[in-house]
Amino acid sequence: MIVKADELYTFFQNCQAGLGGFQEVILPRKREEEGDGFFFTRLEGDHHYILDGYRSIDPVRLLFYYPREQVTPATDGSYKRLLLGVKACDLKALQILDKALINEDFVDPNYEFWRENTYIVTSDCSDLSPSCHCNLLGGKPYPEEGFDLNLTHLDDQFMIAVGSPKGEELLQLLKENVAFYEDTPVAQSSRDKIRQQMIERLEKQNAEFAKPEKYEEMRQKNIEQWIEESKNCVGCGGCTNICPTCYCIIVNDETAEEPFVKVRSMDSCQLHGYARVAGGDTPRPKMYNRFRNRYLCKFDYMQSNFGVLGCVGCGRCTEVCVGEIEFREVVRNVLV
Repeated sequence: MIVKADELYTFFQNCQAGLGGFQEVILPRKREEEGDGFFFTRLEGDHHYILDGYRSIDPVRLLFYYPREQVTPATDGSYKRLLLGVKACDLKALQILDKALINEDFVDPNYEFWRENTYIVTSDCSDLSPSCHCNLLGGKPYPEEGFDLNLTHLDDQFMIAVGSPKGEELLQLLKENVAFYEDTPVAQSSRDKIRQQMIERLEKQNAEFAKPEKYEEMRQKNIEQWIEESKNCVGCGGCTNICPTCYCIIVNDETAEEPFVKVRSMDSCQLHGYARVAGGDTPRPKMYNRFRNRYLCKFDYMQSNFGVLGCVGCGRCTEVCVGEIEFREVVRNVLV
């Protein structure tokens, strides 16, 4: 179906006001004061919100797996929120986190709570960040599965696709409040043309970083090469903090009185003290050990544990790196 863009925004504003039982609507807002980029914020007022564009500065993971969160007692109760403008790379990252945090052996109750109580409306990318490279990892600049609703921006309209029972529920609410039109061959052709243009832009942007996909060989690469690639790394942990698939944590007992309280905080395998034991020893004492571990985690360990690569090609780690390390270049250098 197709809806007018201004009517769709009005619908989302009504959802923020309580339509459909939603208690919160979150969507990307353009960072106007400090240059390009988007960040997720609560829908309020008439700020410059945008549903297409490219992926946000911070990963969507932070809205499901908070940097700091109380885990005992766990989050519970009733909550219903609407998350808009999620891009394909972040959606794929959530599917990876699902495998790690909701499985037969372990369920993270807080993560499960937010996954169950969030309606996800994705959107096709209409632009690229210079570091975007989902095509190098088998991704597309538009979601293919796992969304509730997906939006494709066509001039002053949005084409809507349904991907789940939650999406069917949301679509029904939309039909009750907004005028809609059936898809036409012309609209479908326009969508396909836009998507193909985005794929071609990605391929052109990342042509110099093409590499063989023999990721299993990373572990056997000579350690001298890893030392060379890591020479500019300062171990700040920025890359892991902003990665959409990293989920390493440290848990602290913060009980002051009843009840028993434990708090989970984000940790990073790139920090010097990570995994340090009581005697002061650590399994990865050198920076190049920790640097290598992050790449092996994304391309070897997650593949072995979950059957998928742990990198979705968002490129955030390259943008945040104070050592100006180009992630794509490291992967290419190690594999060629």
